[in-house]
Amino acid sequence: MENRDVNQASIVENEVNRLTEEKWQAIIHNDATYNDQFFYAVKTTGIFCRPSCKSRAPKKENVLIFQNAHQALSANFRPCKRCKPTGERLPDNEWVAQISEYIDKNFNEKLTLETLADIGHGSPYHMHRTFKRIIGVTPVEYIQQTRINKAIEYLTHSNNSISDIALAVGMPNTAYFITLFKKRTKYTPAEYRQLNSNKTNSGVNRSGSKY
Repeated sequence: MENRDVNQASIVENEVNRLTEEKWQAIIHNDATYNDQFFYAVKTTGIFCRPSCKSRAPKKENVLIFQNAHQALSANFRPCKRCKPTGERLPDNEWVAQISEYIDKNFNEKLTLETLADIGHGSPYHMHRTFKRIIGVTPVEYIQQTRINKAIEYLTHSNNSISDIALAVGMPNTAYFITLFKKRTKYTPAEYRQLNSNKTNSGVNRSGSKY
């Protein structure tokens, strides 16, 4: 009897937490009349909102529904800075952590200040200023350094061409990638790869393991 009650409760909860067409319409139309009925979270950003949130509508397949803010918090989603679903203001350091985490995971996509502000549910100007105050660099500089760091990994551990690496780190313009790489490291990608190769070969020769 107990198991049946538990199963029935699970069915009811799953039904309540299901993204119905009615809830989806409430989300895309920012319908405030649904604010007390559910909250929605976006898997790609890790943020949860009220239905009335004015942020850009997410992709339907990335949306999760929760009955209350506590459920969303328990599932490790963070409250939106714009619509404040918990009624509290999200601390700036947590907000910036959301944005930098998104960059770390999506560095190979097209990322602009406007895109990041929209993902973080804030204004571009405020996000730019807050990000630099907390991280020490602008969002654009952070994106660039993240891409260069990833490119260094590819140059060191793969034989991929320079153009393929540029594309893989989100910089399809190879010439610009080479220019930025040299600005950041003092070497072109080809020079960096050769330098790293020489160091490796020199280490092998000294160890005597190959000769």
